[in-house]
Amino acid sequence: MPKFSIFILVSIFLFSFLGSAFYTIDAYTLESGAILLPPSFEHLLGTDRLGRDILARLIEGGKVSLIIGVGSAFIASVIGLLLGSMAGYFRGSIDKAFIVTVDLFLTFPTFFLLLALVSYVNASAWVLIVIISITGWMTTARLIRSESFKITSQPYIKILNIANVSKLKILFKYYAPILAPIYFVSFTFGVGGAILAESGLSFLGLGIVAPQMSWGTILSGGKEVIEIAWWVSFFPGFMIFLVTFSLINISNYLQQLTNQKQIQN
Repeated sequence: MPKFSIFILVSIFLFSFLGSAFYTIDAYTLESGAILLPPSFEHLLGTDRLGRDILARLIEGGKVSLIIGVGSAFIASVIGLLLGSMAGYFRGSIDKAFIVTVDLFLTFPTFFLLLALVSYVNASAWVLIVIISITGWMTTARLIRSESFKITSQPYIKILNIANVSKLKILFKYYAPILAPIYFVSFTFGVGGAILAESGLSFLGLGIVAPQMSWGTILSGGKEVIEIAWWVSFFPGFMIFLVTFSLINISNYLQQLTNQKQIQN
């Protein structure tokens, strides 16, 4: 079990959502006499071009980045679970419509599709959650559909259909427990992917709009001074790396458990 990755992930969540209770420096305060100060006892992670404390901004920006990551991954995984299981169970015209829809979304590279959608709206945390969800459900849906096909071909499912058991009951009672591990693996991958997507958009100036902040916007703010103030971009980038790396380890562990269970069955 990836205990170290879980510890890092829990620590980052506690840091982001409870850190401001212990580190009371305001993330929005401008100090003209503290511009681009390196890490010190007064400012533990240094300051940016406007004299704002980097550690305080990491705490505040972490809330937005993690909310976007978890929120969009949850919605995308639920959409993928519902559409994939319905396509695998009902088959026929529903499955054909599913394939056409997925192929249509996959025709465009995901990040360019994100750019196209964001360019028409004013980005905020909730808008980005919706947009990233819309562009991130296809992989989960395809995995769920493939597994649902296997479940549908099982004799006991055919017997339940012949007995006119409610389709919703079949989906929730018999499909959901089998599909749950795939859902959780997709969810953990989705959180890391959503945080990276938001960071990429913010780095290009299309993500979170000031005065809101995220790790991506803090990282973007330091790109012009990286040669003289490495700490402005390094620390938000390091936080993104830690979250993504931990989630990948946890996802790999969950995937191994799923594969072992399938082999035993």
